[in-house]
Amino acid sequence: MKKRSSIYQLTTCALMVALMCVLGPMSIPIGPIPVSFTNLVIYLTVYLLGMKGATISYVVYLLLGAAGLPVFSGYAGGLAKLAGPTGGYLIGFIFMALICGFVMEKFYGNNVVLILGMFAATLVAYLFGTVWFIFEMQCEVWYALTACVFPFIPFDLAKIVIATVLGKIVRHALAKSNLLPAHN
Repeated sequence: MKKRSSIYQLTTCALMVALMCVLGPMSIPIGPIPVSFTNLVIYLTVYLLGMKGATISYVVYLLLGAAGLPVFSGYAGGLAKLAGPTGGYLIGFIFMALICGFVMEKFYGNNVVLILGMFAATLVAYLFGTVWFIFEMQCEVWYALTACVFPFIPFDLAKIVIATVLGKIVRHALAKSNLLPAHN
């Protein structure tokens, strides 16, 4: 049964990478940093695969984009995107997946803690990305915050709520079908 469970987890991991590759490029340009659906998929992946699986899924997605596949926002890809002003957010999502996954594994079932954990993890991604943006653009902190953080908070809060509702539904359905282990 353990081997079967591992195969399903690997398959789910691959499906979540594919979902990131499909939804990640779709973005809404609202300034120098577009609203992307990548973090929504990361939140959902955390629900389905926990810290390790979500982080691995995101890193695979990141490597595919770094290799040149157009999977980043605006259908961009390549190392130039990672090294550019928005690359810090892409790297920051690794830490977001780790933190969200840790909180998910420790506090599954406590929606308030899960939502706060996802928001705190998102703030870490904002911090990493904003520092990178400031360095790359040689701009003031206030400009970076108004261009790269403040406009995204409502969108990211909505994504967190969507992931909280949808993640539990999908996780329960997959566990009921014996495609993923039930959460303790």
